[in-house]
Amino acid sequence: MSTRTLPLLFINLGGEMLYILDQRLRAQNIPADKAKKVMNDIITTMFNKKFLEELFKPQELYSKKALRTVFDRLAHASIMRLNQASMDKLYDLMTMAFKYQVLLCPRPKDILLVSFNHMDAIKDFVKDTAGILSQVDETYQQLIEMYTPLSNGEFQLIRQTLLIFFQDMHIRVSIFLKDKVQNSNGRFVLPTSGPVPHGTQVPGLIRIFSCTGEELNRLQFGNGGNYTSALREGSFEIFGDRVTKLGTNMYSVSRPVETHMSGTSKNSAQHTKVSAVPNPLAKEELNLLARLMGGLEVEKTGNPESGFRVNLFATDEEEEEAFISRPDDLSYGVINIQATKDQQTNAELAKIMGEFTESDDQSPSASSKGEDLLAMMDGL
Repeated sequence: MSTRTLPLLFINLGGEMLYILDQRLRAQNIPADKAKKVMNDIITTMFNKKFLEELFKPQELYSKKALRTVFDRLAHASIMRLNQASMDKLYDLMTMAFKYQVLLCPRPKDILLVSFNHMDAIKDFVKDTAGILSQVDETYQQLIEMYTPLSNGEFQLIRQTLLIFFQDMHIRVSIFLKDKVQNSNGRFVLPTSGPVPHGTQVPGLIRIFSCTGEELNRLQFGNGGNYTSALREGSFEIFGDRVTKLGTNMYSVSRPVETHMSGTSKNSAQHTKVSAVPNPLAKEELNLLARLMGGLEVEKTGNPESGFRVNLFATDEEEEEAFISRPDDLSYGVINIQATKDQQTNAELAKIMGEFTESDDQSPSASSKGEDLLAMMDGL
């Protein structure tokens, strides 16, 4: 698995989350000052220097539950609150949108252009706030330094890693269903038309050469699609035309978005078997997650009345129904790790870590407690 995939996954999912929240804040007529504070607080937390240092360290992808834990914390980094059903829907929309973008990328390297489209939008959200803007610009530089030197093979590995991460996620999204780019089973429909990848030619011609390199013959064949010549390559600089529209905002107030569990997902929930064998990577993932969460400095609002709830459903009744009907295998058991600068919290985390590493001759009660923690993490 690639060690360079996590920052791209996080930034693209984060960009989609901001698109969705911006749409919902407008749809619910949240006052402009409160909406702006929500966006600024979330982006400030996303691009916190300590947080990004942990994110950009070479490491494997987190599990779906671990990543969901990070985004749950991130979505609540301001005065806005989401019930679990709305948070589930938010995460479903984020992941399915980015999965579709990864599938549609003409070249694996274009995933970086998709990431820059998200970064451009994030930058526009905070264009009037100089302090946050500088944080975003620093991340631009990190992305350029880390990813532009990579070979096509390394980008292909990143793309395959992302597709493996998304392969079992088949949530139906109303926008995709309406545009007929998603089937009723939640699987995407890939086009057989449009521009070919940059640096390639429209398929349909076979050229035969001699040993000396002289062209001897040409044969035409039907390519099964309606392809056109490649577009110019998008810019990989901080400022520039990305050319691709993948990663731009597809939401609007006049175009509400709904999610639905596909039949495949519902059935798989009934047949999912939970392994009783402890995950050997659980301890390491908990360590990584704790350090990452330690960088998420969430502002604690002094006045609880200033907070407000955002509902990603049309009504509270729909939200409640979605919560009840959600399949077990898609109900993320969020691990609430409060890894802040608080000394008592850090002491608790240290205690948990210690219980993973105690020797085999520990007392039975301590041993069983450690096994319980490993069993809890096994689901990650």
